[in-house]
Amino acid sequence: MKKAHLSVRVKKLRNKKGMSQEILAEESGLSLRTIQRIESGESNPTGDSLKRLSHALDVNPDELIEWTIKEDKKYLIFLNLSALTFLFFPMLGILVPFILWTSKKDKIKNINKLGKNLINFEITWTILLFLIPFLLFFISKTSLLESLSLRSIFIITGSMYFINLILVLLNTVRIINKKYVLYYPQIKFLR
Repeated sequence: MKKAHLSVRVKKLRNKKGMSQEILAEESGLSLRTIQRIESGESNPTGDSLKRLSHALDVNPDELIEWTIKEDKKYLIFLNLSALTFLFFPMLGILVPFILWTSKKDKIKNINKLGKNLINFEITWTILLFLIPFLLFFISKTSLLESLSLRSIFIITGSMYFINLILVLLNTVRIINKKYVLYYPQIKFLR
């Protein structure tokens, strides 16, 4: 492990948490001078110090050591296409991407943004998939829209599947072209 990489990672995580060096020293049980030496790259922490730092920074010890975030466009494409499992069962479109996202979270460049947008969209889509036909069926039974048939409910449901499919495929192309994904509508369940 390179000292410079670890020092940058510790400082970055500490700043992200809004901690001063003094607070990190207090939370980790290490001396302020030790924290200063680690952040300046003067020394590498021992195994025990790594555990204490990772606990205080609320990260995995591996995340301190293996901190480099790789670019892995293939995995991003795979993650995005995993949402197509909604075709088999709507909840799979949420569960499979969630599992893939959490397994590589913070280790691949842009995976957090893609994972959150994709999962938020799929959750929103699943809620709408069940809510809209139910509401249309309910409205048709209360004679507000007597002409609404079961056929039109199937057409609306089919259209929702088609829109989801198209958005997943279009965003796969956007990932290939190194552009940000655009998933709308979505409720921000994951921030």
